[in-house]
Amino acid sequence: MYRDGALQKEDFPVEDVSEFLAEPGTAVWVDLCEPTEADLARLAEELGLHRLAVEDAVSEHQRPKLDRYDGHAFLSAYAVRFDAGTGRLTTAELGAFVTPRALVTVRKDDGFDIEPVLRRWDRATELAKSGVPFLLHGLLDHVVDGQYEAVQALDDEVEALEDLLFADRPDSSELQRRSFRLRQSLTALRRVVLPMREVISSLMRPDLQVADELTRPYFEDVHDHARQAAEQTEALRELIATVRETQLNLQGNRLNLIMKKVTGWAAVIAVPTAVTGFYGQNVPYPGNGAPSGFWTSTVILVVLSVGLYALFKKKDWL
Repeated sequence: MYRDGALQKEDFPVEDVSEFLAEPGTAVWVDLCEPTEADLARLAEELGLHRLAVEDAVSEHQRPKLDRYDGHAFLSAYAVRFDAGTGRLTTAELGAFVTPRALVTVRKDDGFDIEPVLRRWDRATELAKSGVPFLLHGLLDHVVDGQYEAVQALDDEVEALEDLLFADRPDSSELQRRSFRLRQSLTALRRVVLPMREVISSLMRPDLQVADELTRPYFEDVHDHARQAAEQTEALRELIATVRETQLNLQGNRLNLIMKKVTGWAAVIAVPTAVTGFYGQNVPYPGNGAPSGFWTSTVILVVLSVGLYALFKKKDWL
């Protein structure tokens, strides 16, 4: 519980929330981890939370959104973390009830680490007088920064994939595995990053009265970061598709080069085969049974083979 921007009390029972809110100049933050709908019922009655918002708070896999109800709003968002070692993206879902003087965060599991949010609040004491806007800004700033860091990490992975693509001896199976994992992670990241622009933009609307004059520049900064993360996510989507197309084109070019060389060498070998086959016929021919015939055929083989090799080399067929 904050009073006039100063932390007054913590670790108190949920039943005391209404008592604190009755005092002037107070703002309350309540954090619930893996609650049931019954756990939220008492708090919902004290704060006047809508039944549909309570259902969304305990339901999993909600889309990032901002729903407005009479007297409060419900926010859904995701914290993300990208593991470069496994190439996997993990998400942690969060719901938040935003009232004029209370912020209630509902974590669907302990995968959402709330400690970094507390540290942000402790560092931004100059904003604490705003109450709920101060608390909400710190929460969203942590979420959006985590999403932006995940986008940057994926960008680094795509660059590493490009380096592997143009290696002297690229590993096609490794390229396919890594590009598939990146596409999976990017798809998951895109689902949670793109809607955040609209969510934060809606929070900044004057009629919602969430961002006050003190915190509005800070909300605009968070909105700018969310927009950058969304734009870069879209760019990465196109870049990964380009990497895949480039990989297929390079494979096709290498196959054509191999076929060109094999065809050229087959033509070089075909001429000696034809000459030896001709001289192996069972009818008399000039030089038959004489050393001159052998040497003549040998010279013809060498001259034709060298001539074909030089011709194909000049045309870049070998």
